This record gives sequence, structure tokens and C-alpha cells, in this order.
Amino acid sequence: MKNRIISIAGNIGIGKSTLTSMLSKQLGWKPYFEVVDTNPYLSDFYKDMNQWSFHLQVYFLSQRFKHQKEMMNQEGIVVQDRSIYEDVEIFAKNLYLQRKFNNRDYENYKELFSTMTDYLKPPDVLVYLRASVGTLIKRIAQRGRNFEMSIPKEYLEQLNCHYDEWIEYYREGKRLVIDTENLDIVHKSADFEYVSSLIQNSL
Repeated sequence: MKNRIISIAGNIGIGKSTLTSMLSKQLGWKPYFEVVDTNPYLSDFYKDMNQWSFHLQVYFLSQRFKHQKEMMNQEGIVVQDRSIYEDVEIFAKNLYLQRKFNNRDYENYKELFSTMTDYLKPPDVLVYLRASVGTLIKRIAQRGRNFEMSIPKEYLEQLNCHYDEWIEYYREGKRLVIDTENLDIVHKSADFEYVSSLIQNSL
């Protein structure tokens, strides 16, 4: 298959990177990962969201736009850790509602997003991984990124609400919702095979 793009969407700690990596290794799909460890703003953002929200979101937007352009020119199937649409529909929106984005920056950001996405092909399948906030907190603790330990529970709850609203009205392409609350794709091969088969069958 040519130019088939699968985007893995979901809240912080849901397991997007893990699933992306496992699908790539098992099926030979080319992976594109969210830029986290080398992100120059992320640590500062969690310490002071008011100061660094706009900088962080513009950085994520530029990185995902670059990845999306590369993916459109790839042959075969590519799998992406988080879609560009989540930047504006989930994270920027949430920061604006929390008054950590002022109105001028938010409108400027949305206009930039709209201009960028006019040049992009949306994912052939968007896979939304869903779980409770309690499960997200456990998974965040397990992977042990220091800058994530201070993420407020309320912040994750707000993101979960925005995700559920967004996925209900997502119309850019095919969508697949997977409840991962009771799944462990890392330690239970049957769980991974179940998720993998759902995604392959959606293509």
C-alpha cells in the first residue's frame, strides 16, 4: 500500500509511543515519534505554563508539520505517535480555556494551524486510545519522566474531556477508538495482537 498513514492519538501516558514502536517492529511500518526528550520547552512548560504555553505549542506544531510532509512522501504504511490535529483541538484549546493562552496568541496559533493543514493529507486511520485518568497517572509514573511527575490530575482530566468531545466529531478520515483501560500490550501478547488486528482491519 502506498501513502497509508496511521496516527495514534490519546492523552499523556496512554501508550502512544509504545504502540507505535511495537507496530513498527512487528509489521515493518515506518514510525514517526513525537519529539519529547529533545523538546527544548517541555520541562519549562510544566514548571510555568503561563510563560511557555505558546512557545511549546508552536514547537510541536512545526515538528508535526515537518513529519506530516515526510509521511506523505513515504511508500508503504507509516505509523505516527500523535496527530497534528490534537495540537489545536486538544492542547492549545485546553490551555486557552485555562487562560494560559491569551486570545491574541490563540487566534494566531489557530490561523497558523489552518494554513499548515491545508497542505497536508489527513491520516487514513486515526486510532484513539482511551483510558481513565487513574490509569494514565499509573502509566506516567511507570515510565518515569521527571518533568511529567508534576502534571496535575486536573490537567489530565481536562484533556480527557476534550479528547472525548473531539473524537466524537472527528471527520478528517476514518477513526478507530480503542479502550485500553484493561489492556497491557507490553506484557500480554494477546492484548497487543488484539489491538494490532483492530488497526490492520481498519485499513
